[in-house]
Amino acid sequence: MRRPRPISVRSWLFPVVLMGLCSILGVLQYRWIDEASRAERDRLRSGLRDALIRASTALNADLTAAVAAFLPAGRPPDRPMTPAELEQAYEDWSGTTQHDRLFSSIGLATVRGQRLALWILDPQTGQAREAEWPPAWQGIRQRLEARLDPRGHKGREFLFGPPPPEQALLFEMARSGRGPGEPGRGSWLIFELNASYLRETLLPAHLRRHLGDAFHDYQMEVAYRSDPSRVFYRNSPEPLRGAPDAALAIVDLNYDELFRRLAPPGPRGPARLRMASAEMGRFWLSARHRAGSLDAVVARTRRKNLAVTGAILLLMVAALAALILSTRRAQRLAELQMDFVTGVSHELRTPLTVIRTAAYNLRGKIAQNPAMVEKYGALIQKESERLTEIVEQVLEFARSKSDHPRRELEPVSVADAVGEAAAACQPLVDASGCRVETVIPDCLPRVLAEPRALAHAIQNLLTNAIKYGGGWARVSASTRGDWIEIRVADRGPGIPSDELPHVFEPFFRGRRAIDEQVHGTGLGLALVKSAVESFGGEVEARSRPGELTEFVLRLRAASQPAAAVEPAVRGDAA
Repeated sequence: MRRPRPISVRSWLFPVVLMGLCSILGVLQYRWIDEASRAERDRLRSGLRDALIRASTALNADLTAAVAAFLPAGRPPDRPMTPAELEQAYEDWSGTTQHDRLFSSIGLATVRGQRLALWILDPQTGQAREAEWPPAWQGIRQRLEARLDPRGHKGREFLFGPPPPEQALLFEMARSGRGPGEPGRGSWLIFELNASYLRETLLPAHLRRHLGDAFHDYQMEVAYRSDPSRVFYRNSPEPLRGAPDAALAIVDLNYDELFRRLAPPGPRGPARLRMASAEMGRFWLSARHRAGSLDAVVARTRRKNLAVTGAILLLMVAALAALILSTRRAQRLAELQMDFVTGVSHELRTPLTVIRTAAYNLRGKIAQNPAMVEKYGALIQKESERLTEIVEQVLEFARSKSDHPRRELEPVSVADAVGEAAAACQPLVDASGCRVETVIPDCLPRVLAEPRALAHAIQNLLTNAIKYGGGWARVSASTRGDWIEIRVADRGPGIPSDELPHVFEPFFRGRRAIDEQVHGTGLGLALVKSAVESFGGEVEARSRPGELTEFVLRLRAASQPAAAVEPAVRGDAA
């Protein structure tokens, strides 16, 4: 066998360049995915915060609109509000709003002598009754009294920072607008939000509206700003753990809008829309993705993208490797085919030369006596048979690779097939002086095969044994379960271990056959393998160089119906 020539540097250049390009593409793709992941994380985080800001702004707008319904429009009032007017204002508001459960109570504080009198409206009855200041309202009372004292000795006028949890749902609003209250004219409205309505209806409704389907993807938690350990609202039973993906203050009044409503007619500046920020709001809203965080979500998506990209790159590398292997295989096949063409041409040239020379001698009457004519005739016949054998091998190989229907199998006597093969090899035996032993038991079952193809396969093996067997060859057969094993052995130099896996490949010829110029096409063993596999059997080669070389044919015994036998699947002969 001629060893395949190594691939040239120019042939390696293209796959190496492709591999380099794939590596560069992989690095760039990794960086692009990383940058895209960070951009996606920032986009999701920004979108989440924008949605929360819109929800907070809409919630504050609802609260502001509800409070504004109890304030006069156009100018500050010139007298305090009466309980009857409060009842009427509540009746008008509750008849037009969809949030009639927003307030749990509404208070009206007016100046009476040296103290502040308080009326509390019950939303259930719509009636206002004078009452004592509730304990939770004492902070508001102190701030209102501070506004009435110009010197501010009785308390501070303004509350810096978020109120304590017990006052987080209380809002006071002076009906006189900005500035200190005037004795006899001042009155204040105090609104206490309904915690249940805010927690169960209003707040979730705004979050769902502005977050959409993403509302269920996030854990939402609302805690008191003055005491973050106390949770006011949560949309899942599990507490929010870890740093939130977005957070902001919520629940406050837009006082600029309310004071603008109380301003007198005339030129007014544009209303200032107070957005949700850390400076406004009684509660702190935190949102974190249920997967852990937006970083975890983006990281998971990033891993998926990297996996897909890696799979694509691996597929490209695999395709490139397959291309290289296919190219190498095609090159090796081309070399084998070229060796085959060269070998067949040489094999054909020798008998043709002999035939042409004999024919020239006969035509030129060089051979005058009958003995010489007979000798030349026998020579022409021998070389013609040799040509026929070469052509038959080529045609048989072509038929084995065609799409013809599989062989029709029938019970065949192993002894008959071996006898036919031995008879065909008799001229070679006589010429070489080789001793051929045949060991076939009389009780050996028949095998499922095609008679002519089986005899030809045994003939090919026996021919090789005679050529390379060192003067001895043996054909034997035995039963092994449901199989019949036919063995052809010789004691020649054997087959090197590196050549043994390739002996059944088409066009393959060993180094010894090439070096010693032994006649052959390299198709004999390939035809044996093709024929035996078409019978549903298998063939195996064993060799201990210098001791014994043996080919084993395993065929099914004829006890099984021929229709049940499926030919073995042959791989690519190349």
